[in-house]
Amino acid sequence: MGIVNTEIKQKTIQKEISLTGVGLHTGKNVTLTFKPGIANTGFAFKRIDLEGAPVIEADANYVTNTQRGTCLEKNGVTIQTSEHVLAALVGLDIDNAIIELDASEPPIMDGSSKFFVEAIEKAGIQELEAFREEYIVTDIVSYTDEDTGSEILLMPSKEYQITTMVDFGTKVLGTQNATLNQISDFKNDISDSRTFSFLHEIEMLLEHGLIKGGDLNNAIVYVDKALSPETMEKLRIAFKKDSIAVKPNGILDNLTLHHPNEAARHKLLDVLGDLALIGTRIRGKVIANKPGHFVNTQFAKKMSKLIKNERRNNVPSIDLNQPPLMDVTQIMAMLPHRQPFLLIDKVFELSDSHVIAQKNVTMNEEFFKGHFPGAPVMPGVLIVEAMAQTGGVLVLNTVPDPENYLTFFMKMDNVKFKQKVVPGDTLIFKCSLITPIRRGICHMQGYAYANGKLCAEAELMAQISKVK
Repeated sequence: MGIVNTEIKQKTIQKEISLTGVGLHTGKNVTLTFKPGIANTGFAFKRIDLEGAPVIEADANYVTNTQRGTCLEKNGVTIQTSEHVLAALVGLDIDNAIIELDASEPPIMDGSSKFFVEAIEKAGIQELEAFREEYIVTDIVSYTDEDTGSEILLMPSKEYQITTMVDFGTKVLGTQNATLNQISDFKNDISDSRTFSFLHEIEMLLEHGLIKGGDLNNAIVYVDKALSPETMEKLRIAFKKDSIAVKPNGILDNLTLHHPNEAARHKLLDVLGDLALIGTRIRGKVIANKPGHFVNTQFAKKMSKLIKNERRNNVPSIDLNQPPLMDVTQIMAMLPHRQPFLLIDKVFELSDSHVIAQKNVTMNEEFFKGHFPGAPVMPGVLIVEAMAQTGGVLVLNTVPDPENYLTFFMKMDNVKFKQKVVPGDTLIFKCSLITPIRRGICHMQGYAYANGKLCAEAELMAQISKVK
């Protein structure tokens, strides 16, 4: 497995756009506004009806309740039923967006993602400068809920795919499957699949006053038991209809199915929306057997944790015995640094967007004379300097005459030191572009590894300038 920077640019929407409707469970009128998001921020909900307009990021770790949809909570502020909105964003291949709401729950619309998709397309989609990151699946990851028998499996695949298999064990709705082979099929194949319920659930929700916003235009109701005249009357009043009947296919006569397997397709829509809470793009195939919001979000939490650990220990796999791409002589032909301040010995990989270099740390380094002579430790600032020199190779590779340039730091952000580096260690540096190089300015994420562990990381910005 591994996290890679792709050559694909991140996307957001061009301009803001709003929709109005009612929340399914709250019955409250709500306005939802999609707004453009900046690179590397992902999706975030903003409650503009509350003081300070608090923001809740679409993050699996904020999931608190999955009874009737996926509920997020941060610092006591909640967002209910987030999945249909998130599915629309992921389904249109968007990476960053702000979702503003003036209530706790997005409008249910027709119970699908269709209206959100239409709004986003109307707003337009634009590329950002930053590259998209993807998590490439190389091993099988799974999660099983022992109580329900629900299971989610993630396996290697060339692109993000989802298959859902549902089995409700009822005559009216038996086993159904649905598959999304590529994200570009979401709009036409999945986005209009509406939420559904069984009659026994509807009765219970009505008794508890939980579907205030649910008229029969936004849910398919499967009739899994005989309809008594009292229930008929209750439903008629609740859904403000003159009369209610059951169709031959076992659903209430409020609407017509968009697809014979609409229930399985809607479950797929939910999986897509819930797995958006992982926060990183996945390149792999999801197989969800009897999925539900609980199992979906538990799996999202598991993946989020796994990716966080992987990011922390994402040691580049290079064979240190192979001939390097550049040895120290070739590095000196490109970089202006010299002994004792040339801090990289070899370059193993170099592309348009990343570079991997190595340094052998020995007791003969000049800095060990004065840096804790009795207990030598490589100064953190020099680890960052070596990281910057690695990045210097990346940026100087873009000009035909690198020997005529110098590289200068512009800024460093989020510098963190995790492990000590001591004589005898081999340091591996990896720098990846955060945004494309423009006017000799290089904005990159740098990592330093020693003994198979991350020892330092920093976000660096440097500029090359020609020697007069």
